[in-house]
Amino acid sequence: MEGAVSGENSDETDFIPEPILPEPVRQRVITMTASVLSGLPQDELNVPLRKIAKFAPNRRARMGGQVIAAHLTADSVFRQRVGQRVLADSGELGLAVLEGISPAAADPVEVAALAYLARPNGWRELIETADTAVRAESESAAVAELVAAAETRALRAEHDRAVARTEAEKLRDELAKIHREMAQVREESRGTAKALRETQGALKKATDQLSAEKGRIAKNASDHDAELKRLRAKLAEAETAGSSVRQAARDARQVDEARLWLLLETIGQAAVGLRRELALDPVDVLPADAVADAHAERPGGSTASARAQSTDDPARLDQLLALPKAHLLVDGYNVTKRGYGEISLEQQRSRLIAGLGGLAAQTRAEVTVVFDGAESVHGLPPAPRGVRVLFSRKGETADELIRRLVRAEPAGRPIVVVSSDREVADGVRRHGAYPMAADSLLRRLSRG
Repeated sequence: MEGAVSGENSDETDFIPEPILPEPVRQRVITMTASVLSGLPQDELNVPLRKIAKFAPNRRARMGGQVIAAHLTADSVFRQRVGQRVLADSGELGLAVLEGISPAAADPVEVAALAYLARPNGWRELIETADTAVRAESESAAVAELVAAAETRALRAEHDRAVARTEAEKLRDELAKIHREMAQVREESRGTAKALRETQGALKKATDQLSAEKGRIAKNASDHDAELKRLRAKLAEAETAGSSVRQAARDARQVDEARLWLLLETIGQAAVGLRRELALDPVDVLPADAVADAHAERPGGSTASARAQSTDDPARLDQLLALPKAHLLVDGYNVTKRGYGEISLEQQRSRLIAGLGGLAAQTRAEVTVVFDGAESVHGLPPAPRGVRVLFSRKGETADELIRRLVRAEPAGRPIVVVSSDREVADGVRRHGAYPMAADSLLRRLSRG
């Protein structure tokens, strides 16, 4: 080892640069140094190496490799101490390296690592030999890998060819089977086509027969529907006629019953005041007046009876409405235009209907007011209790409607018609009603 150190000093004095170690050699040098680092005196190590020496052996090379490599390059004393320890542990291989010999069976990387640390004569050649061996080994390994890959590809290709041959045999068998099946299908197709043509012919014949039968059925159905419609029309006409007859009978029966009820009610209540209910018209000339006219003179030449009542006297209207079951019929516009024609028709109707409501409540008489036409009637208030509001239909006047109402009442019932129309008054008088002038009602309504 002493000779090794002197040889190293001789090399270093020539200023030959440090060789670049192959990576396997470098890693082996670091590993050797890390293994002996903890055996070196601690006072001979600097602080970074002391810290690394405290690591576990398997962590020193991994975690402190860069620091160890740097100190080996820069600190020759540290390298010599490490080399002495490593050579001592290497045995015969270390002695051979110190003599500059590389045993044939030795690992070139191991030899190069020991030579780098011990620095014997010819150590650079040992490192170059190791580098050459490492490269050759790498190239051999690469060639071996390429050969192995080529052999693998060849085996795979052979296997693929075998598989392909097997698949080709299977495909040929499948193709032959398909050819046989296609021949069978063609034969079946010819038979099916023949059967189809026969079926189509039978179907066409059946379709023609079905069309003829459908036409016959449609004609029968059309005739049946026409007959059914005719019978339904006759039935509807009969039902309509029967309904009309039944409705007319019901209406006639209701009218007769109403007239009978009113007549009986009138007769029943007439027993209460027979003399007042004889329903005689008040006369202008009383028996005493006739005697006076024939046999005496009146002061002032007046012949009028003090007890006579005219058709515009509200007192006479009250007497008539006091009769049992009296019915007051009012010619609406005849009264309103005479009493308050300066206001609108809507206001006229409302005012008259409101006044008749009060009159009906006072006298308990049945009250009906009739107006001409029902078109364009707006704002009509609800009819008061006991008041019937009517409008004549198109083509009929209120006068005609009043005469219809009078004719509908039973004979003997007191009917009072208020209208200043002389034709209306004469017409209703012929049917037993009591005509009163419009002024009588207006004066009666103004009295409240």
